[in-house]
Amino acid sequence: MTADSTPAQGLREILAPYQRPNTWRSFAEIALSAAPLAAVWAAAWIALDFGLWWAALLLSIPAGGFVVRLFMIQHDCGHRAFFNSPWLNDWIGRIMGVFTLTPYDCWRREHAIHHATSGDLDRRGVGAIETLTVEEYRALTPLKRFGYRLYRNPLVLFVAGPFFVFFLQQRLPVGLMKEGWRPWVSAMGTNVAIAATVCTLLWLGGWETIVFLYVPTLLIAASTGVWLFYVQHQFEDTYWARRPEWDATESALHGSSHYDLPVVLRWMTGNIGVHHVHHVSSRIPFYRLQTVLRHHPKLKEVGRIRLFESIRLAGLSLWDEAGQKLISFGQFKRAYAAA
Repeated sequence: MTADSTPAQGLREILAPYQRPNTWRSFAEIALSAAPLAAVWAAAWIALDFGLWWAALLLSIPAGGFVVRLFMIQHDCGHRAFFNSPWLNDWIGRIMGVFTLTPYDCWRREHAIHHATSGDLDRRGVGAIETLTVEEYRALTPLKRFGYRLYRNPLVLFVAGPFFVFFLQQRLPVGLMKEGWRPWVSAMGTNVAIAATVCTLLWLGGWETIVFLYVPTLLIAASTGVWLFYVQHQFEDTYWARRPEWDATESALHGSSHYDLPVVLRWMTGNIGVHHVHHVSSRIPFYRLQTVLRHHPKLKEVGRIRLFESIRLAGLSLWDEAGQKLISFGQFKRAYAAA
């Protein structure tokens, strides 16, 4: 990983020309995501007919990858970045939300809050992974410290947590229940469509289709999505500040990573690893983010994290305001013992 002092001022204007979506390209990206998913699911369905449940489980891995890609399309629709028409963005996003178990309008609202508050220590909470400062952690009771450590455990963050959020929590407009009827319509409408999908799968393929294909595919996609979101903001030299020092553009550029993945994974994840550019200019379609890096190569090194390098980030848990970096519980313990 490399810390970088690339200035953020003026960058939004530089990136503005890349914000224009191409309608035909956008539809092609949908086809290139949905068609392979259908083909993989069909192959898994055939495997289940022959009693090869283990083959269906294996096929749920690439299927989960294509669901991640559908989520990235939903994500861009939420930013009104995938099509010129707001109406088309919203309805394509809602359809994708059925496949990703994510009520589109609820998620769009929460994600907008995330973009508006990312890196702001005084406005943490909505649409983000809970992160405490060292002083906040020190002030907790032993029981609450245990609860936070449990929450930050990788098995909870990347396995149990995604299952809870995508399969259970998002069935209700949690956090938006008092914002009128729209969040409820979004959540309940998505639930009805998901229920219809599950009933159709049960009717056509039986319970084995749900157990060995549908649930594993979506759990893999959910865990992958949470991991990507984690790496995008939870790295040593990320950006956190309190008001009035907090700056939205500085936070976007230096509080979001460039997760430099191999080409296949980059395609499967819709270039979401170019997250620093996305946060600076969220209206850029994901298929133009690599073009930005080619035209502005200095941006490649800002917050750059490579695949194997990212594994150790799972242990980072506390923001050290004095040192201006994210640290692990082990680092906290050593520093606290020394103090």
